[in-house]
Amino acid sequence: MSDAAQPTAAEVRAAAEAVKAALDRHLAAVERRSGEDDPAVYEAFNELAAAAEEYDELLYDRYDEVTPFEIPGGDDSLPPYTGPEEPNALSVLIRRDYAVVEPQRLLAQAGRIADLDAGPDADEGAADGAGSSVHAALGVLFGEFEPDEIASRHKEFGLDEGDATLWVTAADEPAEPGEWLEAPFEDADPQRVVCRFDVSSVFDDELDDELAGERPPRPRPATDGPLEDAGR
Repeated sequence: MSDAAQPTAAEVRAAAEAVKAALDRHLAAVERRSGEDDPAVYEAFNELAAAAEEYDELLYDRYDEVTPFEIPGGDDSLPPYTGPEEPNALSVLIRRDYAVVEPQRLLAQAGRIADLDAGPDADEGAADGAGSSVHAALGVLFGEFEPDEIASRHKEFGLDEGDATLWVTAADEPAEPGEWLEAPFEDADPQRVVCRFDVSSVFDDELDDELAGERPPRPRPATDGPLEDAGR
């Protein structure tokens, strides 16, 4: 942006004052809320979101600086929650991806596990199958250790972490025993996700861009929901 197009220091200061005023209006609306869906709270939230975004834009354009807030937008990866307000059951869905980067380390670890399981009186070579293929070694590894332990010790097993996600979904009633075992993730409804936690190298890339001075795109103001700490 050229110097002529940059906002003035006074404009940035005025935007900051607008955020302060919007914060006061939002708090007052929350304190006077008449119910879960009080329109005054939603209106005050949207005003605060718009004021915060305006300030953030001007601050960056003038001083090449950002705020520590993100406004959750309509392009979020999850749709609005439509599940029960008081769930009687929940499901935790976890996916973790790994790359096998050191097959020999994986095979060696699986062989040691199989040797220990076989015991000192086992026939010589009884555990050789565990280290004969990556497929067999993975079966031994995940049969021996809990997924959380593998996640914390993945380098020992010759694995490299990829993306990971955890969804907590709400349900009206617990599922019947054995009901979903054949297709455990088939009925996951994004609109019943209570909370979600993602891990990905793309977040590290975004942070690197910020540290290098390249500003990531800003999400648009949301229709509801709180301001969220973006970890900047």
